[in-house]
Formats: sequence, C-alpha cells, structure tokens
Amino acid sequence: MHQPSKSAEKLHAMIKKAIDDGSITTLEREKIMMLADEDGVIDKQEQKLLGELNHLIDNGTIKVIPG
Repeated sequence: MHQPSKSAEKLHAMIKKAIDDGSITTLEREKIMMLADEDGVIDKQEQKLLGELNHLIDNGTIKVIPG
C-alpha cells in the first residue's frame, strides 16, 4: 500500500485542527498551501486533503478568519 508523504501527514493534522476548531486563519490556510507544494509536487493524497478542506470552507463548515 502507498505510504502517505510526510507533507500529506502534516496536511492531515493541520486540516483536522481546522475541522476541530471550526475555523482557519488566512495564515494557516496559506501555510497549508505552502506545505502541499513544498516538494514541488501535489500528490493524490494531498489533492484529496486540499479538496476536502476547500469543500468544508465552501459549505461553511470551516470559517476562514483574518489572521
């Protein structure tokens, strides 16, 4: 089975925190995007995690707050 990349594991933790909090700051969101692209490749697992995050933001489950 395919092992998740280190960045995917970090992304998962950061996104889980946003879900638990119900919010994400613009700085946290920017850090997530930078982390996903740090190795120059956004793999399938990272794409899935980012898609889930964007979906939760779009449907209002997670609020984006300044900061």
